[in-house]
Amino acid sequence: MPALWVAAACTPASLSDLSRLLQVIGQFLSLSLFSLGGGNTLLAEYHQLAVDQYCWLSARQFADLYALAEAAPGPSSMIVGLLGLGAAWREGPGWALLSACAAELAILLPSTLVMVLACLSWKRLAQSPLRVALSGPWVPSPSASCSLWASRSCAVLTRMARECWCPAWCAC
Repeated sequence: MPALWVAAACTPASLSDLSRLLQVIGQFLSLSLFSLGGGNTLLAEYHQLAVDQYCWLSARQFADLYALAEAAPGPSSMIVGLLGLGAAWREGPGWALLSACAAELAILLPSTLVMVLACLSWKRLAQSPLRVALSGPWVPSPSASCSLWASRSCAVLTRMARECWCPAWCAC
C-alpha cells in the first residue's frame, strides 16, 4: 500500500516553465565535473533526478533509455540527452529536442572547458612541479594501458569459455 501512495504523489515536473528548465540545467552543470570515469558513474544520481525527484520517467522507462544509450555507439553521457528528451516529451517534440540539447550541453560543457583551459596552459606551465609530476615515468603509457586491457579481456574470455557462459539469447 505505501508504494501505491508514493506513485500517486509523484506528478511529473513540467519543463515548459523556463525557470524549471534552468534549474534542471543547473543540476546537470553541477554534476558535470563529478563524472570522472564516464557518465555511468552518475547513473544513480540521474535515476534519482529523473524518476524520484522530478518524476519525468518511470523506472522502466529509465532502464529502457539506459539500454538504448549503452547500445548506441558514442559516449556514455548520451544517456543525459535521452533523459532530457524523455523529460520534456510531454511538452512536445520541439521542446523535447531543446531539452535534450540543453542537458547534453550542461553535462559536457564544464568538463570540456576545464580540459581546454588545461591544454592551453600546459605549455606555459612547463616547469611547474605539478606538470613534472603528472608527466613522470609512473604515468602509464597508452600501450601499457592497452596491454592491461587486452590481458584482462583475455582472462575474462578464458573464464567464460571454461564455464560455458552464454548470454540469455544464446543456448550453450
